[in-house]
Amino acid sequence: MATQSGDRSAFFPAIEKKYGQPMSYWFGRLKELDADKYPAQIAYLRQEHGFSQAHANAVVMSHRGSSTSKRFTTLTSYLEPHDAVKKKTVKAIFKAIQVKYPEMKVVIAWNHPMLKLGEDYILGVSVLKNHLLIGPWGDGIIAKFAPKLTEYKVNKKTIQVPVDWDVDAKLLVDIAKTRVAQL
Repeated sequence: MATQSGDRSAFFPAIEKKYGQPMSYWFGRLKELDADKYPAQIAYLRQEHGFSQAHANAVVMSHRGSSTSKRFTTLTSYLEPHDAVKKKTVKAIFKAIQVKYPEMKVVIAWNHPMLKLGEDYILGVSVLKNHLLIGPWGDGIIAKFAPKLTEYKVNKKTIQVPVDWDVDAKLLVDIAKTRVAQL
């Protein structure tokens, strides 16, 4: 399946069938728009030809030379462009939980590191310029822990922590425990 493998060309048979033209036709249309930026090329396919976002993205990104949507395959490759402080904090977040739950594995999903137990996601981390986002999976987890999160900026689905966060292992383990109880 294209969405799991990341292989953009896996969409091509469906695109040819749905929109009635071979891929060479669509790449030819985009060649005429080479001077345009990504959003304009996507808009052209969506507005002029009725493409879905996923199909338009597959064609445009392939035309631009990207054969896969997967940018990272390991935690190491995800962390490579980041400084030592961010790397240390992200690793400490995962380690805090894995000490209690060694059966949980760090995987890359949606180009971000995620902690997974079997087939279920427990928690993900995103590295941004000035902070980290921790995204616990599961229903109502952030709401349940709201009283313990008052010192952090809490969004609808994420908890923002400093890049040099003194990792609160107890909080992370409690969040993981709550998620595991939902499975």
